Amino acid sequence: MHPIIFFSKMDFSQSNLFGYIEDLQELTIIERPVRRSLKTPEEIERLTVDEELSDIERAVYLLSSGQDIQGTSVVANLPVLMRQNPAETLRRVLPKIREVLHVAGVEMQLTAAVSFLTVLQEESVSIHTYSHSFLHIILQHLEHRDAGVSNAWLETLLAVIEALPKETVRHEILNPLVSKAQLSQTLQSRLVSCKIMGKLANKFEAHIIKREILPLVKSLCQDVEYEVRTCMCRQLEHIAQGIGTELTKTVVLPELVELARDESSSVRLTAFETLVNLLDMFDADDRSQTVLPLVKSFCEKSFKSDESILISLSFHLGKLCNGLYGIFTPEQHLRFLEFYKKLSTLGLQQENGHNDNQLQLQTLEQEKKYISVRKNCAYNFPAMIVFVDPKNFHLELYSIFFCLCHDPEVPVRYTMAISFYEVAKLLNSGVYTIHKELVTLLQDESLEVLDALVGHLPEILELMTNGGENSGSESKLLSIPDLIPALTTAEQRAATSLKWRTHEKLLQKYACLPHIISSDQIYYRFLHRMLTIILTNNVLPVQKAAARTLCVYLRYNRKQEQRHEVIQKLIEQLGQGKSYWNRLRFLDTCEFIMELFSKSFFCKYFFLPVLELTHDPVANVRMKLCYLLPKVKSTLKIPTDKHLLQQLELCIRKLLCQEKDKDVLTIVKRTVLELDRMEISVDAFQKRFYENDLLDQEKERQEHLLLEMEQLEKEKQQNEGRSTNINDKMFEKKRRDSKTSSVLTKSITLSVPGSSSGTSAGKEDKKSKLVRSQSFNTQALHPKYSNIDKCPNKSSATGYTSSVSGMGKSCMLSFSDDSFRSHSTGNSGNTAFPSSSSRNLFNSTDQKSNGNKESQSRKMSM
Repeated sequence: MHPIIFFSKMDFSQSNLFGYIEDLQELTIIERPVRRSLKTPEEIERLTVDEELSDIERAVYLLSSGQDIQGTSVVANLPVLMRQNPAETLRRVLPKIREVLHVAGVEMQLTAAVSFLTVLQEESVSIHTYSHSFLHIILQHLEHRDAGVSNAWLETLLAVIEALPKETVRHEILNPLVSKAQLSQTLQSRLVSCKIMGKLANKFEAHIIKREILPLVKSLCQDVEYEVRTCMCRQLEHIAQGIGTELTKTVVLPELVELARDESSSVRLTAFETLVNLLDMFDADDRSQTVLPLVKSFCEKSFKSDESILISLSFHLGKLCNGLYGIFTPEQHLRFLEFYKKLSTLGLQQENGHNDNQLQLQTLEQEKKYISVRKNCAYNFPAMIVFVDPKNFHLELYSIFFCLCHDPEVPVRYTMAISFYEVAKLLNSGVYTIHKELVTLLQDESLEVLDALVGHLPEILELMTNGGENSGSESKLLSIPDLIPALTTAEQRAATSLKWRTHEKLLQKYACLPHIISSDQIYYRFLHRMLTIILTNNVLPVQKAAARTLCVYLRYNRKQEQRHEVIQKLIEQLGQGKSYWNRLRFLDTCEFIMELFSKSFFCKYFFLPVLELTHDPVANVRMKLCYLLPKVKSTLKIPTDKHLLQQLELCIRKLLCQEKDKDVLTIVKRTVLELDRMEISVDAFQKRFYENDLLDQEKERQEHLLLEMEQLEKEKQQNEGRSTNINDKMFEKKRRDSKTSSVLTKSITLSVPGSSSGTSAGKEDKKSKLVRSQSFNTQALHPKYSNIDKCPNKSSATGYTSSVSGMGKSCMLSFSDDSFRSHSTGNSGNTAFPSSSSRNLFNSTDQKSNGNKESQSRKMSM
């Protein structure tokens, strides 16, 4: 065959043309087997079944004279037949299946095992009927020559044993098991017996197990085939749980000790793993006199002569160290810790240049083994922190933590990223010591590592900023100086990759940042990036994740000018964008706005821009808007938003009259019916909207609090700047005329208080408000503040408003009078409650300072 070569300009010369023809001829040859595989009319006739036959008759016919694929289809359909007509299925179909299975192939056998298990799980018949009809068929095929078929039937039998009564299990399974477990039986038969005995140990009482099962267990533990000894050793854990602590100590433990010294490495390995899993059932004497010497010998042999146990040993080392912690001497404690450190860097010494004189060529198999060992050490790292005590982490384990986080292999770093949150929780107040490794994993070259770390990123960042020694709202980033560059780098790398799910997950988790870093840092480093992703990214889930995170950032932004800028960009670049895709994303963003903000906020900024899309030229945009209209209407309150309700009704009328697209018109009519059934809430509280109104009032209260925080911070800066200017002027005047220092001193003492006389009356009020604002900023995104606390008094709206004035300072979230202001206070000035209720927004100092007219007027203006 001539290779097909692509040129910048096709060459249709005679020589090349013949080459193309030969290629086409060979392509036609590929199609010929497909044509030959088509069924002939005779074959189609044989595969055709009379349509008038019932399901039972068709199943019997196909099992009797049909082909294998048709019989397999009938067996797969057995659970359906059992649900429809169990009596006829058991009488006519099941005997045919039993006959066919004797000569059936692997596919039908596997299908039958699954169907029998499904019939048991669906309980189509009683367990007595099931055991009478199905159990013998299952037992007949346990020793099938194909290992996959045998295992499938064994899994079905083990599930059946759980449901069968004890007497049936004893006569049908346990009694034949005695002969099946004898040495004269086949290897497959003895392996099946081992697995069945592990299941029977939890079915019978201890005395029956001791009399009838344990002799078989001892016999199989000493079988001549290492596969049987390995299988039986693995089942000893289940048997120990069934016979209890005393028999485990006298029967199971001696067998495990003997198997741990077996000539076969697989038997020794299985015995070691079973010992570790049964540590809780052994007392201190057994652990110190029997288990500990065995473990020490395993550790010594693992490096010298038996490296096959290294992987299992590294995987169970954390559980082993904590299980034997109480019997360790200080020397043994140190020895096991050093052993763990050695395993954590296994295979890296040559790369780091420690053994330059003893370089050996490692096989690929050894390298894979060493990578698995280090991965298991990363998995056990939290357990080892418990082993050495978190107080000793920096001294004992930090160097190993550093090595594992910088390991050259991705699986090791991936495991460390998964366990990073557990490590941070264990370190608690010492979590600041691992902030560099957090930044390193955020900037890891593998997106798998980043994806593993991002799963618990909000919790990790919260522990980093609040759990360390540098906790405090004024110094959040001191403990993680490189956090913001690492977060931006991680997002950019995820954005440029093809793994959009990691990017989506990352953007969702970044919604926690207002609780971690300041509002200005979010605005300049993250907020505009989210808007860019919405406008330029091509993956819908990523765009929606960025839109929701942007809304969260907007929700807790502390500067009104920045908020207005972002709102304007959302309306102009999304809502009025040239691409219909951007306008669709604007509607998604509005859904998040309605979820996160108060009703008054949405009505003030987004209600009318949303309605403008009723005239959109693209039908998909109008269709999506129609689905959104019920939520839009739910944001209105009467009578404050009566004019907006009129605009909504006008737009719906235009859609009904002018809409030409049939699909959109159908949705409009359906939406109109839904809107007619909706009830609009009013400004006053009502019982049917009680909880929603409380939640909306809390959102509105926080929005007003953000405005007041911004105003107070501006006034504070102005006052500080004014006092600084006055002091500078006095200093210059004093330097020029030192003779009149006494006069200047008097003027300073008079002018400085005078300059702030207008604000001195409210100085304490502003100080308390600033303290309140800082606490609000740190608590805004905490999970426990995400939902409003339910008020205990739910009798009626009027009763609640009358009783709230008497609550006073009884609880912080008891909804003071400020929380019952009208949602349009900031817009139209129409308040449903007295304006003086805004004074209760802050502490009791504000309530007592009745003479503070300036602060009161400022609150009213806001």
